[in-house]
Amino acid sequence: QVQLVESGGGLVQPGGSLRLSCAASGSIFSIYTMGWYRQAPGKQRELVADISAGGITNYADSVKGRFTISRDNAKNTVDLQMNSLKPEDTAVYYCNIKATVAGWGIQQSYWGQGTQVTVSS
Repeated sequence: QVQLVESGGGLVQPGGSLRLSCAASGSIFSIYTMGWYRQAPGKQRELVADISAGGITNYADSVKGRFTISRDNAKNTVDLQMNSLKPEDTAVYYCNIKATVAGWGIQQSYWGQGTQVTVSS
């Protein structure tokens, strides 16, 4: 019943910008952490950035200073503003939330289907 829908991926030149958005819906009771992960070909999925319900952010060293994560608790959305993009940022980006659902008081992790980001000239 929990669905995460990502948007905003695409092709961009090095140095360019993209903004990813993720909207959570379904029988959600509370959302704790919201974040973005990415997976490049042949690599493990890695945390890009996440943000707590209280607004505390965490970034991978490789994106610190270039990416900004934000959330709108009223709309159950999380965004990732990506600036100064590099070819190394090319990956499938996945939205993730840690949340409880109605009728089940244990935190679970939920994933979106992923959106492709390609940085190339």
